[in-house]
Amino acid sequence: MNRTILLTGGTGKFGRVFVQHFAARGWNVITTSRDQSRVDQLISDFGQSGESIVGIAIDLQEPGAAQRLVAELAVRDIVVTHLVNNARSMATLAVQADGTTQRAAFVGEFELDVLVPYELTMSLSRSASHKLKTVVNIGSMYGEVAPNPALYEGSLDRSPIQYGVSKAGLHHLTRELAVRLAPQHIRVNCVAYGGVEGRVDESFLARYAQLAPSRRMLKESEIIGPVEFLLEDASSSVNGHVLVADGGWSVW
Repeated sequence: MNRTILLTGGTGKFGRVFVQHFAARGWNVITTSRDQSRVDQLISDFGQSGESIVGIAIDLQEPGAAQRLVAELAVRDIVVTHLVNNARSMATLAVQADGTTQRAAFVGEFELDVLVPYELTMSLSRSASHKLKTVVNIGSMYGEVAPNPALYEGSLDRSPIQYGVSKAGLHHLTRELAVRLAPQHIRVNCVAYGGVEGRVDESFLARYAQLAPSRRMLKESEIIGPVEFLLEDASSSVNGHVLVADGGWSVW
């Protein structure tokens, strides 16, 4: 059977890396975004590899969206074998001037990190039209440990508490789903990433380096390895695991 991966949030920082990597290696890639123009541009950017990419514009936070997506793929005769839950939104990471988070942002982040992966995983696993084998959830080191104030110049006012709390929920959802879907021979795992270069200034990079055993942030080229390992048969004995890929950040 051809390997077909459904990868949510394909137009984001991580998503683009995942989509390009798997398409270039001959996987059939289905990716989602809330903006059709961004999906179209993504496919165009990847040239010949883009021929194996199908982009679908959908807001997965809308009620019933996961079920509609699974049904639409079935109508197109697309059989999903692997799932990567990666959808993100900068809007749900908003923090007030006093460092608190409004209820809507907190609920939205939890919805995106926990409810959407749950609904999509369960919809695929229960669909006779799909042959789901593995699921990888994209987590964070902040789902394992709290942020260090020293990284944020001594204040956590700009660090969104809803992010880490929701990622912790995603990490435990991984364990729950691994147990519940094991009878169907579906493996569910998670990657908890550390900080990745590209969106921070030099002073942040320097502070991060002082706090990480590896003395640096992750490089964008390093994010694909853990996900690929958990999707492949080489990890057939791994289930319900949160693979921490943070350069050692969370060990001290």
